[in-house]
Amino acid sequence: MTGALGGIRVLDLSRVLAGPWASQTLADLGAEVIKIERPGNGDDTRGWGPPYARDAAGNDTSEAAYYLSANRGKKSLTVDMTTPEGQQVIRDLAAKSDVVIENFKVGGLAKYGLDYASLKAVNERLVYCSITGFGQDGPYAKRAGYDFMIQAMGGLMSLTGAPDHEPGGQPMKVGVAVADIFTGLYATIGILAALRHRDATGVGQYIDLALLDVQTAILANQAMNYLTTGNAPGRLGNAHPNIVPYEAFPTADGYIILAVGNDSQFASFCKVAGMEDASADPRFATNRARVANRTDLVPMVRQAMVQKTTDDWIAILEKANVPCGPINTLDRVFENPQVKHRGTVKYLDHPLAGRVPTVANPLKLSQTPIFDETAPPTLGQHSEAVLRDIGGLDDEQIERLRAAGVI
Repeated sequence: MTGALGGIRVLDLSRVLAGPWASQTLADLGAEVIKIERPGNGDDTRGWGPPYARDAAGNDTSEAAYYLSANRGKKSLTVDMTTPEGQQVIRDLAAKSDVVIENFKVGGLAKYGLDYASLKAVNERLVYCSITGFGQDGPYAKRAGYDFMIQAMGGLMSLTGAPDHEPGGQPMKVGVAVADIFTGLYATIGILAALRHRDATGVGQYIDLALLDVQTAILANQAMNYLTTGNAPGRLGNAHPNIVPYEAFPTADGYIILAVGNDSQFASFCKVAGMEDASADPRFATNRARVANRTDLVPMVRQAMVQKTTDDWIAILEKANVPCGPINTLDRVFENPQVKHRGTVKYLDHPLAGRVPTVANPLKLSQTPIFDETAPPTLGQHSEAVLRDIGGLDDEQIERLRAAGVI
């Protein structure tokens, strides 16, 4: 059995998160991914800890949890691309690859002869994806870009967090690097589209992907709320700008998410919450009216919700077909019976830690299922095998590169 992308080879020159997230997704789908890393240090995220994976004796290994999150299924080859010999190794591999992913600054690889124009000369079928903070052109093109600042510049933080007038009100970043992760997913989509075109025409292409472009694109309905009205949406905490009631409410012993998505659900909620009059009230009968009168309705819902515990409400609301859920900490997430049933956590053999956990790819494909994943590689774990099996080098040539510090 092979994955959907069996036979596709990816040369991954990226590091940290956006690029590695894309190449990990491609690896999950069956592509052979060769991760190019600096000798001695490797991907920056290898040292972004604690926490680190632990060995059988409970001691920290060199593998940070951050690095483990985005490098499953790859082969690690250490190459010093600042040397002519290292550059030639990468060019030779690119000539035999389908995809290159990199996230260097604009023009950063040209001086090494590893930019798109240089590699296209040795492989016109190559799909080459460049990921930067701001894209290959424009007034900000030369700037470095990081997820935190992109969340801010791209408007996400202006929509996240409690309003200024509420306790603790301030702009907030999302707790996960979503600009990086979404960029990795868009990179995957673009690469797959380019491979489809390549297979039809025999010609590869260049993909210019920017974190700021992606962050702006995923503003979704909030972007359209602004573009259709000219009014910039503000922060609403856990409330929804277009649906009411759709937020977190306190209960007798904690909080619950109430996600009433239509008028029928609102009527069902009112019936079980002792608010029958509200569903018939013209101020609340339709979602449009509820949004306009949220300041009147929300206190009424809060007063009802604090009368019962979170578990009691979940039992009542699920029976009434009203969408709801608890706010789980991660320990509760991974103990959730549905999460367990779906096989979300897998354990993979690892040369240093024995076994390491991983969060499985959520794609469930009927004909080409994701299988046989391997743990994120240790630094340079596959250098000799890649150079011998793909690069065509013999043992003497490999040893000469190693002695020179090239690999």
